[in-house]
Amino acid sequence: MVGFCSSPRFVEHDTGAHHPERPDRIRVIHKAVRDAGLISSPNPFPDFKLDLGLSPLGLPPLIEIEPIPATESQIELVHPHAVIDRVKHHCELNGVLDQGDTPCERRSFNTALLAAGAAITACDAVMRGDVKRAFVAARPPGHHAEPDRPMGFCLFSNIAIAARHLQKQYGLKRIAIVDFDVHHGNGTQAAVDDDPSVLFISLHQHPSTCYPGSGHEWETGIGPGRGYTINLPFYPGADDHDYMKVFESRVVPELEEYKPEMLLISAGFDAHRDDPLAQVELSETCFEWMTRMLVEVSEQSAGGKIVSLLEGGYNLRALGRSVIRHLVGLM
Repeated sequence: MVGFCSSPRFVEHDTGAHHPERPDRIRVIHKAVRDAGLISSPNPFPDFKLDLGLSPLGLPPLIEIEPIPATESQIELVHPHAVIDRVKHHCELNGVLDQGDTPCERRSFNTALLAAGAAITACDAVMRGDVKRAFVAARPPGHHAEPDRPMGFCLFSNIAIAARHLQKQYGLKRIAIVDFDVHHGNGTQAAVDDDPSVLFISLHQHPSTCYPGSGHEWETGIGPGRGYTINLPFYPGADDHDYMKVFESRVVPELEEYKPEMLLISAGFDAHRDDPLAQVELSETCFEWMTRMLVEVSEQSAGGKIVSLLEGGYNLRALGRSVIRHLVGLM
């Protein structure tokens, strides 16, 4: 059983007409899951028209999960209260965070609480056994938001908040986060890089060629967390073969050795060959293959428990189709 945690409210974070992290990202995912026959409920965005070339897959339906907003105390598991207040203040002013990269408006703060809450809600559903795995289609994304600042389209670090919730609420001692967004998950790394109870593995375009300029191989964690951060950068032009080779030689063995009790995925689809913001050349098939590999590993130590969170992906057609391949892998 695979859950799908999303809400039409995620389009309320309005970044402007020409911003790549735009509300249509949620609209296209909702259309895709219905075009593929994975959800039968009415599409909340009937006026959104884009031919994705999808047809019903004949697979069991996803279980829809209604997200619950995070409380500010849950956000404080990662972000100081002063940061939360600063984000709220900028949203009230229809301001811009992170030197112009991250616009926000009056509804953005509550939408960001809902995005972080969706990650928590999905984790709770998996831990209760309501579903075995879950995909969270939420925005704004989170993996660039560092504990002391929002950045890179991200207001709060959704996946780090989810990890801390799992530790606090369920006492998990070993959580793994795999991030295959094409941009390094600097915010996630900053939140967990001193903590050996969270293994963070990031596959991304090389920081010398791509935002945010972090994620070198020599970044391996700090203090007691040294060795529990693993950065695997790829140069522009890397393709399915390159990712598969590194997955088999590094990602899977590291996870097998660590034996996580829960696997979290930062599922960015901007490493797709058609994405406009980077130069990695993955196909939709590779996203399914990586997901299947992660499912196999999670079965060994975590009983198959996975929660996957949407991060990047800015070509709408590629995003919708890649999400479907990711869901097929989870199923």
